[in-house]
Amino acid sequence: MAEPALRPLSLGEILDRTFSLYRRHFVLFVGITAIPHLLILGMNLWQTIFMKMPELTTKGPLGMPVHRPAAPTGVMALGLVWGIVAVVVYLIAYLFSQGGTIYAVSELYLGRNTTVESSLRRVWGQLASLFGVIILNGLVVGVGILFLVIPGIYLACRLITCVPAALLEDLGARESLERSFFLTKDNAGRAFLIYLLYFFLTYAAALLIGGPLGVAIALHGKDPNTLRILTALLQVSSFLIGIVVGPILLIATSLFYYDLRVRKEAFDLQLMMNPSGNIAGPSRLPSIIS
Repeated sequence: MAEPALRPLSLGEILDRTFSLYRRHFVLFVGITAIPHLLILGMNLWQTIFMKMPELTTKGPLGMPVHRPAAPTGVMALGLVWGIVAVVVYLIAYLFSQGGTIYAVSELYLGRNTTVESSLRRVWGQLASLFGVIILNGLVVGVGILFLVIPGIYLACRLITCVPAALLEDLGARESLERSFFLTKDNAGRAFLIYLLYFFLTYAAALLIGGPLGVAIALHGKDPNTLRILTALLQVSSFLIGIVVGPILLIATSLFYYDLRVRKEAFDLQLMMNPSGNIAGPSRLPSIIS
């Protein structure tokens, strides 16, 4: 594979390279996202098709059997256990798809080949670190959202590259957020436009594919069997939207990360002097509050 042209890029060039890279390696990126998310799809379909409200059989006044819903305590306990399982499965799928896609973009960006298997395998040893980054990032953005939303959006834009920084520079949770805050200084607007494009594509696809199914569900709400089938189809459509649109944000974020390093740290020259691809960042990182 030919080595990429390492130079500062405009936002339009970053997005153009995003879609070009995605188009050339469509199967790779969709596979990285699809394999972990098949766990979520399978869990949702099982719940939709097979799970029913537990019932108790008792005797009525005349000795006839009467079916009654299970006690609220049992239902709540079952729902709690299922909810915990769902959260764990979702987190695992999310971490693997995020990490695998970023590793794949990095390999392709540096002129190397990669596969779905090797990209996902590399995430295994970074799960704990990546989990910490995601949680801390969510807490920081969530606190910002509490202050009239705008600060949260700004923080999300400044922290857009924290996951690539954590994985590709082997940083801890706090260090990766500080690293992203340093790299995105004076570039929050470009990060916001990347997010805006992603959300536009996601909601457009959801409206185009999920909209008709939502209308059908509303029209057949009184038919349990039809409702179950339509709900399963809606979950499949959500899965397809996620695995097709989801990689776009991660590819753009990874290329944005590299572009910022080229601009601020002459990463292109570093790579020329160190072709092995050691991309560790500066040893001293600025604080978010500095």
